[in-house]
Amino acid sequence: MIHPLLEIIHAHQRNRSIGIYSVCSSHPEVLRVAIEQARIDQSWVLIESTSNQVDQYGGYTGMTPDDFVGFVYQIADSCHFSRRQVIFGGDHLGPNRWQTEKASVAMPKAHELIRACVKAGYTKIHLDASMRCADDPGDSSSPLDTQIVAERAAQLCLTAEKSASERSRGESKPVYVIGTDVPVPGGAQENINDIHITPNAEVEETIEVTREAFLKLGLQDAWQRVIAVVVQPGVEFGDNQIFGYQPSRANDLSRLIEGYSPLVYEAHSTDYQTLQSLKEMVHDHFVILKVGPWFTFAYREAVFALAMMEEEYLGHSKSVSLSHIREVIEKVMIENPQYWKNHYRGNPVQLAFARKYSLSDRIRYYWPHPDIQKALKKLFQNLSTTPIPLALISQYLPQQFQALRNGEIQNNPTDLIRHKIIEVTKIYSMATNGKMIKTPAQIKEYQTN
Repeated sequence: MIHPLLEIIHAHQRNRSIGIYSVCSSHPEVLRVAIEQARIDQSWVLIESTSNQVDQYGGYTGMTPDDFVGFVYQIADSCHFSRRQVIFGGDHLGPNRWQTEKASVAMPKAHELIRACVKAGYTKIHLDASMRCADDPGDSSSPLDTQIVAERAAQLCLTAEKSASERSRGESKPVYVIGTDVPVPGGAQENINDIHITPNAEVEETIEVTREAFLKLGLQDAWQRVIAVVVQPGVEFGDNQIFGYQPSRANDLSRLIEGYSPLVYEAHSTDYQTLQSLKEMVHDHFVILKVGPWFTFAYREAVFALAMMEEEYLGHSKSVSLSHIREVIEKVMIENPQYWKNHYRGNPVQLAFARKYSLSDRIRYYWPHPDIQKALKKLFQNLSTTPIPLALISQYLPQQFQALRNGEIQNNPTDLIRHKIIEVTKIYSMATNGKMIKTPAQIKEYQTN
């Protein structure tokens, strides 16, 4: 069975408005909304976990690849969404988590990560061996030799292919993404013209050297399933700045990949781009748009808005104990700074602001914390006992007020939050022209083939 991403790329070759967005999040509400969006679009949903988020040891989420797949499937089932329409991807799969260890230790762990992902059902694999291991030669501040990166990527692909061969017959073979020139969220550039864009020569070298490494290992068939190259197209965001896509600056990249058709580009950190910019990126062959923090940023916006409504509505009631959710989050982040301390800069006031409002949204790592979950539960209880006054919803969540008035959602915290996240999924759905499966008959045909 042909992989759905290959179908999308073939469709893109015929119609350059077609692409797909990749949901890089483990937050249950984000995943639910993304699946609901795909259900509305009658399309596939592409969900990816990063190499530090989910691994064979549990990652920072505490989930193995098997756990993550089961977690997503539970949400899909509750949304009455076919499991066959969920595509799982692994991002930056390689020695990323074990860079402080020697290659002889780090690479076997990377191979085990690949095995675990493929066996769990991941079929989109980003082979990324660009990270230095502790004993790799050369300057630690310079890129690892391209030949070493390509050889390691090919070896990881060989492991993926062997693992895929052990799965049930009839399942799609994995597709692969190569390259690693990604934006760094929170980058220090202050001028859009200074933002790095991957040079053509670097893309050509990545493709050619990696192809040779694949062929040396007899991976000719797998090379036909290398679908995309990760490059930096000039989009970034920092704590309080967004650098939009400029088609004129990416013209060379766009023309280059046409010579390697059917290869396309995968663009990371496309969060906060305008709908027009995202459409232009898809047109320029950045067919796979990765998005993550924008989803949880929208979730955080909605929670903070609810907290302000709680204070306005119930703050003067002696019989109600408020959630103090914002204060709880701040306390937890200060007591557990490991997820933000290396990302935010400034004096105490600036750090406090960044912890709450940074576009990089490091709060996303803290939502599972028991204290925050307890405060969230209290917030939801307080605002579910009686309907939130419409005037407050209009004040703090005006778009959701309109949706409520139009009968699209109900007056409760869950619907308000989900609709806030839908604002983001709708943009990506429109940008990628997402209705790749258009009728129930086509869905049935896909599921049975």
